[in-house]
Amino acid sequence: MTVYSKLPDTELTTLLKDGDQHAFTEIYNRHWKLIYAHVYKMLRDEDDAKDVVQEVFGNLWLRAASIKSATNVSGLLYIAARNKVFDLIGKNKVRADYIGEIASFISDSSNAQVDTIDEKRILEILEREIQKLPPKMREIFELSRKDDLSHKEIATKLNISEQTVKKQVQNALKVIKPKLNDMGISIAFLLLLR
Repeated sequence: MTVYSKLPDTELTTLLKDGDQHAFTEIYNRHWKLIYAHVYKMLRDEDDAKDVVQEVFGNLWLRAASIKSATNVSGLLYIAARNKVFDLIGKNKVRADYIGEIASFISDSSNAQVDTIDEKRILEILEREIQKLPPKMREIFELSRKDDLSHKEIATKLNISEQTVKKQVQNALKVIKPKLNDMGISIAFLLLLR
């Protein structure tokens, strides 16, 4: 008789792929508290956190057959939970001031399972922050970062001084960078904030 509690995650994952409900139950019991703790830390709402975790484990069971054999189930659960939290944020079901709470989850060095950040979502968050800038500052920032215009070109185009352009770009960065840095995001700056 198999003692599931003594099996490593890799064996449990193989059994799960074959539809073994006891393997799923062991994975659930082994990882639920930790996944819940991370989700709750980001959302600060018990009901939302429980819903997210339930959905993550429900999807794990429903998609068990498609899991790759060498998959680290712990990492899979972390990434799925993170993506569900991003979905909640994207649908405005969580207040915007909780975005900063994602930082401790994404940048947590003990959380080695989360190796990559979904760049598309980062860019969506970055774009949302840019859209919150005052109109003139946003226009100057977008001309600088998106259209790759120099400060001189922007000054000429908008009929303002280069110093004003420089100051507006610096102010925009001062507003945007801390919000993204709080989330442990530096990839966005490599792509857009050079």
